[in-house]
Amino acid sequence: MVPTGAYGTWPSPIDAHLAAAHEGRPEYVGVVGDEVWWTEPRPAEGGRRALVRRHPDGTEAPVLPAPWNVRSRVVEYGGQPWAGAVREEAAGPLVVFSHFPDQRLYLYEPDGDGEPRPLTPVSGVGGGLRWVDPVIHLDRDEVWCVLEEFTGPGPGDVRRVIAAVPLDGSAAEDRGAVRELTDGRHRFVTGPRLSPDGTRAAWLAWDHPRMPWDGTEVMTGDVTDGGPFTGVRAVAGGTEEAVCQVDWAPDGSLLFVSDACGWWELRRMRPGAGEAGLCTGRAEEFGGPLWKIGLKWFQPLDDGTIAVIHGRGATSLGILDPETGEVVDAPGPWTEWASTLAGHGTRVIGVAASPRSGYEVVELDTCTGRTRVIGSAHADSVDPAYYPEPQIRTFTGPDNREIHAHIYPPHNPDRIAPDDELPPYVVWAHGGPTGHAPLVLDLAIAYFTSRGIGVAEVNYGGSTGYGRPYRDRLREQWGVVDVEDCAAVAEALAAEGTADPARLAIRGGSAGGWTAAASLAATDVYACGTLLYPVLDLTGWADETHDFESCYLESLIGPLTDVPGRYRERAPISQVERIASPFLLLQGLDDVICPPAQSERFLAAMAGRGIPHAYIAFEGEGHGFRRADSVVRALEAELSLYVQVFGITRLDVPLLELKK
Repeated sequence: MVPTGAYGTWPSPIDAHLAAAHEGRPEYVGVVGDEVWWTEPRPAEGGRRALVRRHPDGTEAPVLPAPWNVRSRVVEYGGQPWAGAVREEAAGPLVVFSHFPDQRLYLYEPDGDGEPRPLTPVSGVGGGLRWVDPVIHLDRDEVWCVLEEFTGPGPGDVRRVIAAVPLDGSAAEDRGAVRELTDGRHRFVTGPRLSPDGTRAAWLAWDHPRMPWDGTEVMTGDVTDGGPFTGVRAVAGGTEEAVCQVDWAPDGSLLFVSDACGWWELRRMRPGAGEAGLCTGRAEEFGGPLWKIGLKWFQPLDDGTIAVIHGRGATSLGILDPETGEVVDAPGPWTEWASTLAGHGTRVIGVAASPRSGYEVVELDTCTGRTRVIGSAHADSVDPAYYPEPQIRTFTGPDNREIHAHIYPPHNPDRIAPDDELPPYVVWAHGGPTGHAPLVLDLAIAYFTSRGIGVAEVNYGGSTGYGRPYRDRLREQWGVVDVEDCAAVAEALAAEGTADPARLAIRGGSAGGWTAAASLAATDVYACGTLLYPVLDLTGWADETHDFESCYLESLIGPLTDVPGRYRERAPISQVERIASPFLLLQGLDDVICPPAQSERFLAAMAGRGIPHAYIAFEGEGHGFRRADSVVRALEAELSLYVQVFGITRLDVPLLELKK
């Protein structure tokens, strides 16, 4: 007989250390020769990103030992940090990669005897030169990529161009040896994609105040010998059309993903034939928000078909026949495919997850239609009996608008709750806010649900995955629509008897931290909240944050010159007198996106109000926690907050001291 235990008191084998070990996911898959390579997290190694190779016999090995950290800081969120190739005359592959601590490009031959050697000059972590989205051109003895160059001390003192870096190392001490292929006319660019005949390049570009999901342009240029691209022009996209990826098909036609029809849709441009959609009228997304440089939602294949990631809310991997528009999906349990793809012959490689499995590297054989897992960042096992069982729900919010959410009720095979008790619930607001909460196994969620605390992930208005109109609901409504939608879900769960109305909490990181803080100020729904590296002061944030998002508030709030009062009224720092619930504030001290000054000013404004709260600042952490010890401390502190506020009795979690 299963014992009875109050919600929140249940014992669980999923502790904070196990959840921390599973933090992060594989990214940036590629094929080098006959091998599949990708990056994966190493929380126990200071949060570095390792580059891993899978040999043809199925064995895995790191390409680079610790402390090499394969990660770019371009636009702070980074992007594709490596490229590999095989020289015909060489005994093994070579790789060019961005090393996080100094942001230099390095070249390394992992099967050789040497060490990685720098290709670009020293620049320092805080500025100088950064590189992302590299492509190796052995015939030119160069790597082409995006160069981000800081020209002054301010966050806006920066230019970005497509550049060619010599593979012979001649630019390691000489910035002048780097060839610039574009002229810097655009504030932001992606890496170039070369046409099959090598004569043309294509890339994306956009400018402030637009974000890449607002409007981007597809640029093309002619490749020259030793000079910049010529004949540069925009061939698609625009200020009101967001293109998130561009590439060339084997027949030389240009492929790109555009949201001109209201959904991100794959389109093709043939010489002399104009532009046409390849799978129209499906009311689903074939792309997503370009938060990092070099993300991929489609991969042209040698036989003329196209591997595509697509879906509405959840995503699938499919093979698209561009002539018929038919899409055949790969079999498997996965409900979310990350925006990274690689192709090699009849093989397609991606990264996918499901409610029963974390992100893993998956291979599809397009000849047989079979899929298999070929790599995972986590070899240890967790008893799936403790995994939560998610529910896909649609709720009704203000103005009768629909709200998408994933509900994770408390679940533990070793305990049942008393019949007369309702469970506490925590509403999770995702970051972005132009992003979404995927329907996948997250051991941070399981950490709470297996202890008897439910989780509700809300894809509030403004989230991606449901078309541009749903995304545009947040335009000039940040701090209103997101707050209302989260509250509507929480109140609906309470009204239907799913959640205890007196034990509701809200938590979020980055933009989700803003939503959590704004919710504590604007509603009385929540008994407490957890704020992770949040935006709290709108007036100060635009000047304090990095260049990429420095104009983001123009679409989320409105132009400051037009609506200055709105910036003051909506900011949590301006509403501290309305915050009456306890909160936990977690902040990385190296965060340049939501700097510690935001949290410090907020705490100063809250001082003397008598509201129980705790503040934990993490040295060496930036925007998001990557080190295992940081993740452990953050999770245990969050649980302690709920234990104290919800009146839960358990002695196996370190006590979080709440100050007034």
